[in-house]
Amino acid sequence: MIGSAFFFNHEVILMSNFWDILYLIASTFLFFAYLIILFHIVVDLFRDSELAGGYKALWLIGLVVLPFLTALIYVLVRGKGMAERQRTALQRAKSDTDAYIREVAGKSPAEQIADAKALLDAGTINQVEFDRLKEKALA
Repeated sequence: MIGSAFFFNHEVILMSNFWDILYLIASTFLFFAYLIILFHIVVDLFRDSELAGGYKALWLIGLVVLPFLTALIYVLVRGKGMAERQRTALQRAKSDTDAYIREVAGKSPAEQIADAKALLDAGTINQVEFDRLKEKALA
């Protein structure tokens, strides 16, 4: 046998020389890059609330019929908008996450003690209750 052999699903794929291996690596890379771009385009189509449904359908039909050309045209024509919608979605996700963390984290011990002191000063609680709340906050 000339060249190296790769075993995949009990089949032998012969690579006759270095260029075949290089071609396989490059074509695999380009295929996965294309799939990533295609998924980004489809997600962007459904994320865009300003684009009418008929135009979305036309873009999707174009991606099925002439995928490479349609993807290239979409990125050239709507690329800036894609970036803005992606940035907006990331900012919204970050602010939602930050709000959730603030909600779940609760107050710090210093804030709890300050609130208890305000209640004590207002006469809502007595000194014993303040001391108990202070111990609980520091525990």
